Amino acid sequence: MTLAIAPSETSPEPTPEPSPAPLSDLVARDAREFGVYARTGGWAFGLMVARSVRPGGQGADETPKVSAKEFAELAGCSADRVMRYYKAWDRAADDGIVPQFEALAPGQEVELPDADVWLSYYVSRNSATSERGTAIAEAAEAEGIRPTKALEVAENPTALRAAILADPSTARAARQALLDRVREDPELQSELARDVVRTDDLKKAVATESRAADRIGYVRQIAESGQIKTPAGQTVDAPADLRQEAERHLSLLDELEEDEDTGEWATEAYDTMKTLVVEAVEADPELRVQERRTKFYSSLQKATRVFEELTFDDAQDFYEDDMVQQLEELQQAIGACITALRGAHGNHSPE
Repeated sequence: MTLAIAPSETSPEPTPEPSPAPLSDLVARDAREFGVYARTGGWAFGLMVARSVRPGGQGADETPKVSAKEFAELAGCSADRVMRYYKAWDRAADDGIVPQFEALAPGQEVELPDADVWLSYYVSRNSATSERGTAIAEAAEAEGIRPTKALEVAENPTALRAAILADPSTARAARQALLDRVREDPELQSELARDVVRTDDLKKAVATESRAADRIGYVRQIAESGQIKTPAGQTVDAPADLRQEAERHLSLLDELEEDEDTGEWATEAYDTMKTLVVEAVEADPELRVQERRTKFYSSLQKATRVFEELTFDDAQDFYEDDMVQQLEELQQAIGACITALRGAHGNHSPE
């Protein structure tokens, strides 16, 4: 037998679902306007200006439109801001993207371009019309980017600094741009050079890179010209195997990535070539003799110049006994040198 259990008088009744609150007309309007702006960006506001502000040359009695100044007063903003939207629409109309002002009436709706296109026509800063702004805009167009992007960066150096400090790729781009600018700006060259020499870390880094560049240049000169400069300063043709070794090192250096440290590679290549040059000189008897002769003449010329710079007009004011002693020792050394050279000459003279 099945027992039926009657519901308790105290059992709770099911809670009805709350009915949704009526949608506010204000909320719905905001959503619609937001949607329009999300799709069209500044075109939505450009249209408001284009259909409500009368074009230049059109009288107030010819159209229900108002002047840019009157429109700005009604909008609670500056006339300059209104005119920036006006000029953006005008440029786009010239390109056939939007209707001309004369074809628009207050309240008229038209199909608007995508939001991204707006940035190609709208300039939000007065600086864009200045000489500086014009130069920035032209440079941006040459780089294939929108002028507004470049103007935004130029107007916010702090943001640029933050990006450079935080992002290595931005820092590299800034470095390359600065180098390009330095080549055409002597004043900036001088300022940058002063900054470098006044900063110890940068000064050391420049010295290191300069040394590496000089060493690479030494190897490159041998590889490309086929000539070597001896320790005494002679320039002679490089042996074939020495030139091949220079070419090998140079190819390794040229294959390094831009961000790789070339210092260690440059030092190894330089030291290797210097050693090979000395060995090449020593391996050639005629070149070895010529090298020693060149070294002797070089030292003799230096000593002669130093001695010629000595003056004795005021010798009584600074005379000391050891000065005379050093000169006497020098005289003896010169005499011994002359004797040795005369003896060598006598040994080589024909009988």
